[in-house]
Amino acid sequence: MKLTVKKIEALRKKRGRYGDGHGLVLKVVNPNNASWVFCYQRNGRPRAMGLGPLHTIGLGEARDLAYAARRLLFAGIDPLEAKRAERDRRRIEEAKNITFRQVAELYYAAHADSWTNAKHRSQFLSSLHAYAFPLIGSISVSAVDEALVLKVLNTNNFWKEKNSTARRVRNRIASVLDFAAASGYRIGGSNPARWEGHLEHLLAKPGKIVKHLAALPHSEVGAFMSSLRALPQTSASAALEFLILTAARTGEVIGATWDEIDLEARVWVIPAKRMKAKQEHRVPLSNAAIALLKSLPREEPHIFVGPRGGSLNGMAMFRVLRALRADVTVHGFRSSFSTWASESTNFQPLVIEQCLSHNVGSAVERAYRRSDLFDKRRKLMSAWAAHCEAPTTVGAVIPIRRERS
Repeated sequence: MKLTVKKIEALRKKRGRYGDGHGLVLKVVNPNNASWVFCYQRNGRPRAMGLGPLHTIGLGEARDLAYAARRLLFAGIDPLEAKRAERDRRRIEEAKNITFRQVAELYYAAHADSWTNAKHRSQFLSSLHAYAFPLIGSISVSAVDEALVLKVLNTNNFWKEKNSTARRVRNRIASVLDFAAASGYRIGGSNPARWEGHLEHLLAKPGKIVKHLAALPHSEVGAFMSSLRALPQTSASAALEFLILTAARTGEVIGATWDEIDLEARVWVIPAKRMKAKQEHRVPLSNAAIALLKSLPREEPHIFVGPRGGSLNGMAMFRVLRALRADVTVHGFRSSFSTWASESTNFQPLVIEQCLSHNVGSAVERAYRRSDLFDKRRKLMSAWAAHCEAPTTVGAVIPIRRERS
């Protein structure tokens, strides 16, 4: 029996399936949830295609949609497959209108909260703004191909002159394109920004062109520290001094919080989530480092606070350094420490490497190495602090007796 508008009003109050004939069925779940379904058979298999909710599709329109589906069946076309094909066609058309920049921002919004490295989180969009968006930001994400990716990486010798940054940008482009494919904004094909099996054959190997970050000769560190301490103390200048005294990385210093510091035990415990090696790292604090910490206010959770609160920006120490020396980098002070310790002391290489939180040896060797050599590292860091106190240190050798392992 055919449905009528009056019958539908009564039927929608009772759960069930009510036929209108020729495959059109009204499916009622509850008074607020009813929809139209076209039921048919294809190659002997029953199939059902949704036509829309009752609150939007009336009886007359539902009959028209069912009639159109029957016409497709008569022509030998599966209406459900035709519907899916049309949906894919619309998605392809929509993909032509969404740009690489828009998808990058969607990717960032979806993933940023899960990234534990604050520095990389802040640099994700800023690096794309600087190097990718000017060239491909306004281009449809579906149109980004190998040629455009290479254009980003080769413009102004980017890959050769700033390889570390270029590698991160390539990886971020690849992540955005993978996200675009998973979201339906790119249809088919492989990722043109992938490294393995693709760009590795088109670009120079990173290991062949990476340049060491410029480091201050260790004989000049004492004089530099005198100049640094002569500046009016700011959060950024204090952070740079602390970084030098501890031979730590920029991200480790700017992310440091007071609850990681034990002034009495003279130790800074960096949790695994903030370490490059994802392992907790204990840093012995010299008298100079303790004195510096005691001179700082403790009004915020972070030790080194930015102008608007929260952690200090990673570029703040770089700006302080540039005011004193334009030819070296912040990260280079780790090299200054390493070279000094290797050339001017008798400490074992393993002690030096552990001060720098480097993984030394195979995974098996590290598993059997139970000690982090903390007491020996404390002596080395105290000697480094003393070295940093000396205004002129050319030719100085720290006569530290080699200890038996």
